[in-house]
Order: sequence, then structure tokens, then C-alpha cells
Amino acid sequence: MKSVALSGNKRTERGTSKANILRKEEKVPAVIYGGKENIHFTVNEVKFNKIINTPEVYFIDLDIEGSKFKAIIQDVQFHPVTDRVLHVDFLEIAEDKTLTIKIPVKLTGRSKGVANGGTLKTPKTSLEINGLPNAIPENIEIDITGLKIGDSVKVGDLDFDGLTFLGADNAVVVGVKMSRAATADEDEEAEGEEGAEEGGEAKEETAAAE
Repeated sequence: MKSVALSGNKRTERGTSKANILRKEEKVPAVIYGGKENIHFTVNEVKFNKIINTPEVYFIDLDIEGSKFKAIIQDVQFHPVTDRVLHVDFLEIAEDKTLTIKIPVKLTGRSKGVANGGTLKTPKTSLEINGLPNAIPENIEIDITGLKIGDSVKVGDLDFDGLTFLGADNAVVVGVKMSRAATADEDEEAEGEEGAEEGGEAKEETAAAE
């Protein structure tokens, strides 16, 4: 998975009033935990927004006044009205410890079922997985070329080296459902086959009569 760099500054004073002052200065209060100690700091709001305003998921290479940490974004608190970032929780990670994270799903190919008029359904656009950091991919890539109408890919069908998929095995990730257009096409095809059979029988009867 890709990494992005982000710098921060330690903060010694905490509390609602102090946090509000920081936000006016376009600084986001943050904390990193999971290591030897929790560290409270701030990050630049504009730079942080560039990271979260994307469907991509990244490892974060944090530099807090010279101290280096590898982390993931564990939680982001948003203002209920403005959606402005209020606080960020980072989780420090280690190469020898598994972590749980949500990764986006990426579909490739064109489904046979969709080509025949079916509708592609994607109940899950991301999946929660567990694995070592070096096994975490940028996304979960699924080839849907072979999916016909009525077919689906479930969580239990996925098999990626070094990853454990969390959640119910029977949860559908992507599937192709019957649509009105597809139903009409199948009916017309069936009628065409019946017509061909009737025509063939009529020809046989005429030939027999002659």
C-alpha cells in the first residue's frame, strides 16, 4: 500500500478552548497511540484534507518534530454541520504486527451478465481485512468478467495471500441481478426458439404429406 508523508507539531495544552484556537489557525488536533506512549500533536488542515478527500487508503509517515512514526488513520471526527475535521486518531503500526483496516474494492473487466442486460450491484465498496503491513494492498481487485446474470462474489470467495477477510462469508461484494431488459431479451430468445421449432415441425408435416 502507498505511503504519504505528513508532519506535525506537539501540543502541550489541551481542552476544548485550546482546540478551537488551533482550528482557527487551520491546525487539526490529533493523537497517535499504539506505541510506547500516546502523543498529542497537530497537523495542517489543508494537507490532511488532501489525504482524506480521496477513496485511496494510505500508510502515513508521520514526522512529529523529528520523531518518525508509521501509522494509519484510525478515526476522524467531523463537525456535524460543516463536515470540517475536528480531530484525528492515528494508530502506530509495526511491520511484525497484524493490523485491521478497511480497503476499497476495485472491479476490473466487463461482466457477461451486464453485457446481456443484467444490472451490476455493488453492496460493498470496501472490505475490512487483517494482515501484516507488507501484505496490505492498495485495493481488493476483483475480476468480474465471468459473472453471469444471477452470479455473485461473496466475502468467502476471496483469497489473497496474507490477508484475512473479516465479516460474514456469505456477504455479497458484487453481483449481477436480472433486469427488465434482460428478462425481455430472454423471453424474446425463448419465443424465437419456439417459433423455429414450430416452423421445423410444419415443414416436416408438409414434406410427409407430399
